[in-house]
Amino acid sequence: MRHRPALSSADHSVSPPRVEIPREYNAAYDLIERNLRAGRAQKIAYIDDNGSYSYAELALRVDRFANALGALEVTMEQRVLLYLVDSIDFPVAFLGCIKAGVIPIAVNTMLPPSDIEFMLEDSRACSLVVSAPLLAALEPVIRQARFLQRTIVSGGPSGPYVSMDKLLAESGSTYEPAPTTRDDMCFWLYSSGSTGSPKGTVHVHSSLIQTAEYYARGIVGIEQGDVVFSASKLPFAYGLGNSLSFPLAVGATAILMAERPTPAAIVGRLVQYQPTVFCTVPTAYAALLANPALPEAHRLRLRRCVSAGEALPEEVGKRWSKHFDVDILDGIGSTEMLHIFLSNRPGEVRYGTTGKAVPGYQVRVVDQDNKPLPPNQTGELQIKGPSCALMYWNSRSRSCNTFQGEWMRSGDKYRQLEDGYFVYEGRSDDMLKVGGFYVSPIEVESTLIEHDSVLEAAVIGREDPEHLIKPMAFVVLKPGKSSSNEIAEELRQHVKRRLAPYKYPRWIEIVSDLPKTATGKIQRFKLREMVELRG
Repeated sequence: MRHRPALSSADHSVSPPRVEIPREYNAAYDLIERNLRAGRAQKIAYIDDNGSYSYAELALRVDRFANALGALEVTMEQRVLLYLVDSIDFPVAFLGCIKAGVIPIAVNTMLPPSDIEFMLEDSRACSLVVSAPLLAALEPVIRQARFLQRTIVSGGPSGPYVSMDKLLAESGSTYEPAPTTRDDMCFWLYSSGSTGSPKGTVHVHSSLIQTAEYYARGIVGIEQGDVVFSASKLPFAYGLGNSLSFPLAVGATAILMAERPTPAAIVGRLVQYQPTVFCTVPTAYAALLANPALPEAHRLRLRRCVSAGEALPEEVGKRWSKHFDVDILDGIGSTEMLHIFLSNRPGEVRYGTTGKAVPGYQVRVVDQDNKPLPPNQTGELQIKGPSCALMYWNSRSRSCNTFQGEWMRSGDKYRQLEDGYFVYEGRSDDMLKVGGFYVSPIEVESTLIEHDSVLEAAVIGREDPEHLIKPMAFVVLKPGKSSSNEIAEELRQHVKRRLAPYKYPRWIEIVSDLPKTATGKIQRFKLREMVELRG
């Protein structure tokens, strides 16, 4: 019997705060077919470094890739690892896999080959899709991977492997979606391995459209006329929403950039493509504000700016708003929840907070016994919502620790204010106990960044000669500012004037940069390791 095509946007209903998705559902079919039904076949879906692609062209390429998987004997529920830079081939491979019922695993292209080796082994991926410039470094891994049967090369010479361009050219142009359901395993994202080996986070078909309906439409207010540019890359949960599910859900246009998101590269795209929605991380906003080439507001068309990945310093948000007359909607999401679940809203932005719960999600702050805390007390943030992952692949103990019934443990320390806004206090492992009081590294860092000389700051705990923990700050100065004992003392006094006395950093070290993840999060554990090695 012929399987009826998976239902599309015309068939699922939205009645905030609930999105109803039928059991028979394929996420890729939905995200593409809704645009063809709406008459947007000739509208530009993507612009990458090599050209632009309409919704009709995207649909054709996705169907060709799905057919190619069948020709290569890749079957439903097998895994395909995507090690791709941001170009049209990423959404084509990602959505082509999903339409065929195959599980794409999107991974960070800045990871070393050893991490990719672990992921290939852990996932037992039968196929790898890799961008040509990244191939050489992976070849030793490819030769040793036990479960890998084929390698597909995107955007350049394929050597002894399979050319993606050739596959697309030779494959059929129509494909009926696989008989998937809303609760079928759809795709994986590997979380960072900063606290152990990377974790394969398993998401279902309904998750992509849930985040688009609740957050992108409900908070950002994304529309079909928007041009979206995310400096955060597609393999990350944040970038995947910004550049794939959100624009496709409404028929907008997305800008993809293969190169690293340096300030110069970001400014170039902002000027050239005139995006209306811009998404990046706090570190990038700070770097852009320090860049002399940052355009004036009248040269751009920005109407929404979004931040996630780490807490946005209040001073950075205020300076951006003053420069562009556009607020940054700071929020927090996670790989486990797929996108942002707690956010500031247009017209209600309060810098220094992460806003309130996104409609459709519930958040709570609990103590160590899992009991909800009253306002203004710091505890762990937990989340309940429709886009929560099923589990971590091959990691029962970590799954049980994180996914507890309907609630997901974030590992983030928060406190809720009397009026409902939430304030980030840091990761559980980053909190400091100084003189019997908890100190949030984020609070001290934000205070340091308020100083005119400071571009970035990171605070950790360090033992003093009496083996008591005290704050230590690593500071990156703005261009043109020079390091000296005087500036360090000035920064200490700056913090003392604004915070409780026990919170000021006893040691301040001026550095040229801070260790960060590919998503822009400061890796405080590396700073702790460096201090420990010094003794």
